[in-house]
Amino acid sequence: MNAADTAWMLVATALVLLMTPALGFFYGGLVRAKNALNTMMMSFAALGCVAIAWALAGYSLAFAPGSAWLGDLSRLFLHGVGLAPNGTIPHVLFMAYQGTFAIITAALISGAIVERMQFRAYLIFLTLWSVLIYAPIAHWVWGGGWLAKLGALDFAGGTVVHVNAGVAAVVAALILGPRKDYARQAILPHSVPFTLLGAGLLWFGWFGFNAGSALGANALAALAFVNTMLAPAATLVVWTLLDLRRGGKVTAVGAATAVVVGLVAVTPAAGFISPIAAIALGGIAAIPSYYCVLWRPRTRLDDSLDVLAAHGVGGTVGAILTGVLAQKVWNGVADGVLFGAPMQLVVQIAGVAAVAAYSAAGTVVILKAIALFMPLRVTEHSGEGLGLDVSQHGEEAYGTGEGAILVLPDLIPPVTTPAPEPAGERA
Repeated sequence: MNAADTAWMLVATALVLLMTPALGFFYGGLVRAKNALNTMMMSFAALGCVAIAWALAGYSLAFAPGSAWLGDLSRLFLHGVGLAPNGTIPHVLFMAYQGTFAIITAALISGAIVERMQFRAYLIFLTLWSVLIYAPIAHWVWGGGWLAKLGALDFAGGTVVHVNAGVAAVVAALILGPRKDYARQAILPHSVPFTLLGAGLLWFGWFGFNAGSALGANALAALAFVNTMLAPAATLVVWTLLDLRRGGKVTAVGAATAVVVGLVAVTPAAGFISPIAAIALGGIAAIPSYYCVLWRPRTRLDDSLDVLAAHGVGGTVGAILTGVLAQKVWNGVADGVLFGAPMQLVVQIAGVAAVAAYSAAGTVVILKAIALFMPLRVTEHSGEGLGLDVSQHGEEAYGTGEGAILVLPDLIPPVTTPAPEPAGERA
């Protein structure tokens, strides 16, 4: 047990946990005011549902000994997960740190299905997906599974987190269908400052996400920390130039999105590449994600908050470029294509394809199974038209409170007018 490593991992765990409320602000600012609370609650709900599912079953399926495909049930209900060391930190702390990854990954999906999904159906989906989809993929890469044995490089979750969530988000958006106003009228963000705040807090928390994946206070953590600073900065610069070239204006929403894309792209590579390579990676990642954001509204894919562009495309680019830019002199593990190891690129592509295929198929099965027992979507008028804040939560983010009358009529005393007295009695 190492005190410095334990102290750093306590901080890193708190930083990654902060990312989920930060995601709530990032997503919440991008939707209409009538759906702001519901959108933020889709992130906050993951803090409860996924954390408990992880402790009861998900951790065992991801990190217990088992087959190349899945961990066994020996850690079910945290059996044997105590204060004894796992590496140089307490086992229970390692479990908690990995749990914060499961939480944020499931929450990411919500960005593609906001403003139209039944909240109770979402809670069930969130819980099942974290156990049945996220946990097995985490085992493949980080739990000693088949992708780890194949040599796939994923330092902090390019495939496990971002490709996984990005593909699931697209599938969920296709199954639910577009919002009733999609492609009919402009659907504009109600609070861009919320989105900027969320992006800033995500960047802050991401230092725990990437540097914490070194699992200690060491030189590898320092490398991942610096790369987490530089790659999003490069993405932001390139995104700004693309905005200026296209329309002569730099948008705040675009800047916030650029930061997230850069963070996503560097995640699989953070501990495997040099700082200069991180700048190159961040700059390159901006281009496909930028044009994906422009392309998506021209389609019938109502990926409401561009989870595909930011996480699916960003994670894929980052995972593939890790196989190009990785350098053993920095990471002590493997070289990429530029340093004499062309097969690493093949392994990285295979990892992305396998994760995407399993995530897509599993997401379809879970959503179709839930749909057998309850509707996935809210109704068009009293749900989407009224707004999900009122219809799903009985609250309003900014309103006068009138919406609550529609949801909770029995709790509000009726207003009565006394009957007029007969004319004879008045006389």
